[in-house]
Amino acid sequence: MLLRPDSTEADRGEAEEALSESRLRLSGESALDQVSRGFGLTRFERSLLLLAAGPEFIREVAGELLTACGSPHLSFSAALSVLPEPHWSALTPSAPLRHWDLVRLLDPSSLTRSPLAVDERVLHHLAGAGRLDAELAAVSRPVSAHPQLPTPMRHAAEAIAQALSRRQAVVVSGPQGANLRTVTATAAWSQGLRLLLVTASDLANSVGERRRTMRLMERETVLGTCAWAVDLEDAARADCDAIARLATAFDAPIALLADEGTPALGHGLASVRLERLAPADRRELLRSALDRAGAPVADADGTAGIFDLPLDAAEAAARDVASGVSLWQACRERARPSFGGLAKVHHPRATWGDLVLPPGQSAQLRALAASIRHRTTVLDDWGFAGRSARGLGTTALFSGPSGTGKTLAAEVLAGDLELDLVHIDLSQVVDKYIGETEKNLSRVFDAAEDSAAVLLFDEADALFGKRTETRDSHDRYANLEIGYLLQRLETFRGLAILTTNARSAMDQAFTRRLRTVVNFPHPDPAMREALWRKAFPPDTPVDGLDVPSLAAMDLTGGAIAAVALSAAYLAAAADSPVTIEHVRAATRWELAKSGRSPVAGGASV
Repeated sequence: MLLRPDSTEADRGEAEEALSESRLRLSGESALDQVSRGFGLTRFERSLLLLAAGPEFIREVAGELLTACGSPHLSFSAALSVLPEPHWSALTPSAPLRHWDLVRLLDPSSLTRSPLAVDERVLHHLAGAGRLDAELAAVSRPVSAHPQLPTPMRHAAEAIAQALSRRQAVVVSGPQGANLRTVTATAAWSQGLRLLLVTASDLANSVGERRRTMRLMERETVLGTCAWAVDLEDAARADCDAIARLATAFDAPIALLADEGTPALGHGLASVRLERLAPADRRELLRSALDRAGAPVADADGTAGIFDLPLDAAEAAARDVASGVSLWQACRERARPSFGGLAKVHHPRATWGDLVLPPGQSAQLRALAASIRHRTTVLDDWGFAGRSARGLGTTALFSGPSGTGKTLAAEVLAGDLELDLVHIDLSQVVDKYIGETEKNLSRVFDAAEDSAAVLLFDEADALFGKRTETRDSHDRYANLEIGYLLQRLETFRGLAILTTNARSAMDQAFTRRLRTVVNFPHPDPAMREALWRKAFPPDTPVDGLDVPSLAAMDLTGGAIAAVALSAAYLAAAADSPVTIEHVRAATRWELAKSGRSPVAGGASV
């Protein structure tokens, strides 16, 4: 029943009595009461919103509006004439009804006479069938809370929750983006809120569009009882600054997630830093995840010492173990990162038996593998890591002529450690724009820290070359890149391998910081004979090969492998075993690639 300003007291009393009876039937606050309280509506604005929505819910309301106002749809003019306690300020763009897009003008050319339409998201909410606004659903996703955070993360979540409860924008920073999201979601959950995540790229449009999207996010906090997180990964500096400025005035709980490549943000924001977990906390995390999944916890301590799994990855790995996967393999699979074109992940197949090196170099490589296998014992259990955060990394330089087995040795080490080999693509990492090379390297190192992968920088002298005298800004920033690399390699807890054909080109300040330098010699006749004996797999048919004679040819291990493969193709095409003629032909082609004579070491090819 519509109440006009001239309605009788009896009419008003009847309406108030009906309203009171309706409230008694509700178990809690009504959706209309929630909207009215959340957006600070006056009694007139509340009644206007309800009456504008009335025709959508009750057909008779449209008829009553037609009788009372001459139109089946409410207008501001009609609302001012039929609703109690009217005030013109409710019509202004800054007032709640229009500022929060609760109602819209169907005819913007006429403020008072235009029919009013309740926004669809608001209408669904009033009907009790609320779901996320369609525009926000296209650019956001929910993030789940974690059931049992390790102690350092629990303390961080408490600090984030305090900022969210005060509606103070908070920057949550750290090296593991997945953990930033999960810990922030857990903080929001502790405040009775679900966390919705958007990326900076979804907000980085025009200023007007960005403001409108964030206003919808504020509105959704009231309608959907949620908090917000904006992921600033890969965002440009200008976009980060713009979003940070808007966040300070954001009238809802919001967190800005900043990885190591995000520029520093000011603007008076609260700040919470989320560091990597110490090995003891990683053990606690993995053990609790395995326990929740009903999986055995055997080997959890040793595995946690190698892999630094984010929270959600640890839970997924525990479920994998419960289904029958080994813990090591589950962690390796779940920690395997995506490097976004900056590197290629290889699954090693080479073994120690494939390497042919002098005893000294072989011993160095095995000691290198042992240092990775036992690093948790030495660094954490025995206390070496407590002395300094620097010098904890294991960085090795493999130097020697091309084809002497440097890359093969890196694959053997990764395979022996049961880890992935990550081959860094220097053409993608090195960027001509100032600061971008460091940002790319930061992503590579952070991803490798999670997965305990072995990093391989082939032809590293291109990246780790000698610093030059500073003559211009390009020299200065090139030197800064080398300095940044030195710092990251000293704090990187995994194994980083660099190969070079020209050790003399390496920066001396860098080579002094290397844990291990392995020199790969040009193979002598005895080594070449061993290489030829391994050149053809056991299933390859061979006939009449004189290995000592082949070893007399001055070839590197890489060249011998290439000759063997080419000879095998020649034999397969001839439907015959590999013969000395096939090997000689393949050798001539291999030597021709470097312009060498077909006679080497006194042996005719």
